[in-house]
Amino acid sequence: VQFVESGGGLVQPGGSLRLSCAASGFTFSSYYMDWYRQAPGKERELVATISGAGSITHYIDSVKGRFTISRDGAKNTVYLQMNSLKPEDTAVYYCYAPRVEPLPSWGQGTQVTVSS
Repeated sequence: VQFVESGGGLVQPGGSLRLSCAASGFTFSSYYMDWYRQAPGKERELVATISGAGSITHYIDSVKGRFTISRDGAKNTVYLQMNSLKPEDTAVYYCYAPRVEPLPSWGQGTQVTVSS
């Protein structure tokens, strides 16, 4: 199982980024996919989740209305569209499939920095 995240970068407050995560090694469409983030000195936190069919999504309160999670089964890829970015969104972002067994390793993540 492998996760390869991309799309991060430096953006000004109020800007947008679209993160991508290419997943492999398991039946992608059968599993929920999550986006997590970890800011310096903080615990990794779940940001958004999407069901295998893409019909169910959940977000933490701090990103509701600003972030959108989606997936493309043909490409085995999950996305995180991030709008109206704030400095507190600065973190390394990871995708993950928490129900795959055995639990897979984490990818390298992609750095998002929101700063003027």
